[in-house]
Amino acid sequence: MTLRIGIGYDLHRLDAEGTFLVLGGVRIPHDRGFVAHSDGDVLVHAIIDAMLGAAGLGNIGQRFPDTDPNLKGADSLVLLERTKRLVQSADFSVVNIDSVIIAEEPKLTPHVDAMRQRLAEVLGIERGRISIKPKTNETVGAEGRGEAVSAQAVVLLEER
Repeated sequence: MTLRIGIGYDLHRLDAEGTFLVLGGVRIPHDRGFVAHSDGDVLVHAIIDAMLGAAGLGNIGQRFPDTDPNLKGADSLVLLERTKRLVQSADFSVVNIDSVIIAEEPKLTPHVDAMRQRLAEVLGIERGRISIKPKTNETVGAEGRGEAVSAQAVVLLEER
């Protein structure tokens, strides 16, 4: 059995002009939204980067560039589905995902189960294989000042 590990990271600024805040495919009530070319879902973007990295398939910027007008406002779960197919075509499948979302506000713990469920549905894996840990940044840095939200993810792939 061949196992491969990938790591992903993403950060997007928050702005009152942002239309909505979405994390893990779930819309989160908040007075600001992401400034991004797509929907800005930093959790999904970090997972995509980790999956692509583990499979040796490049990164999210190569596969889904922010210069592509067709991706303007794109639903990140659609990009995750496309990434899953790329990874499967390379003969890998997702074993598990461990992730962290760093945001001072809003409080994310009440939304974790919904995020895990949405990701599990798209990836076709059990919800128990997905870990999402919300953290604050203790008022330090862009996340701590409420200017941005970031996410980190580690993905384990198994060769099929």
